[in-house]
Amino acid sequence: MLVVIVGPTGTGKSELSLDVAERLAERGRAVEVINADAMQLYRGMDVGTAKLPIEARRGIPHHLLDVLDVTDEATVARYQEDARAAIAEVLARGAVPILVGGSGLYVSSVIYDFRFPGTDPELRARLEADLVEHGPGALHARLTAIDPQAAERIGASNGRRLVRALEVVEITGKPHAASLPEQPVPWMPEVAIGLTAPREELTARLDARVEAMWADGLVDEVESLVPMGIEHGITASRAIGYAQALGQLQGTLSEPEAIEITQQLTRRYARRQVSWFKRYPGTRWFETGAGVPAGERVDGVSALIHGALSA
Repeated sequence: MLVVIVGPTGTGKSELSLDVAERLAERGRAVEVINADAMQLYRGMDVGTAKLPIEARRGIPHHLLDVLDVTDEATVARYQEDARAAIAEVLARGAVPILVGGSGLYVSSVIYDFRFPGTDPELRARLEADLVEHGPGALHARLTAIDPQAAERIGASNGRRLVRALEVVEITGKPHAASLPEQPVPWMPEVAIGLTAPREELTARLDARVEAMWADGLVDEVESLVPMGIEHGITASRAIGYAQALGQLQGTLSEPEAIEITQQLTRRYARRQVSWFKRYPGTRWFETGAGVPAGERVDGVSALIHGALSA
């Protein structure tokens, strides 16, 4: 059985996974964690992704962290293959895999029966040229005319995903196939845990988290990644916080502007995450607000998972 822990950024998913792993270990069940945060796939992107350093992982094995260079493009199809292979290996060892993260499409690609159509290099090149010449707004309008649901979900600013959606439509003649099915078909038996927090509390927490990223050296981290090619990375250069830190280094943003924009984008991203994960049927939601003792939450989640594993 697969355990899944999801929720918006800043709700403590990583910490909960470690606490639960230790509780299950007390009951004789080994646990290994599978990362489901797209930006934590990248080597060197640590401060801005809140990636747990090795010494903070409490000796619990983690998978799919630091597997890409900043110049590599992260794709859901590749992630699905790698994550499912890692899960299968964990199960073969008799351990419990816990999929942890907030990248909705990445999580969905693993836990549901997603099938990704192939690519067409010539078509992709033409669409990318259109993106450069006309901008994402024009591609969004084109997608809206043929697949309004995909256009609404992707938004008008994510050029890379707009290109992929249009490519899929042209290849298959059908709406964008890499979307959450209306009636999801599980890939394997699972127990899904969702974390949430009161909106005002989460907003304050996220704003403080962004300020801490700058205080903890995000700009220095990004500067160290420039010689490795982060400016040319299709995915990495657009990551929230990293794009703004690059702007600060390049002189197009002041530090206060970079922080403020990152806070705005982080809050918006968290709202999208809430909407995405609320669609997961059968998910048990746990509050992470200040009024809920952490031990009580860990007890509840651990008992739920242990019961599902023992059923």
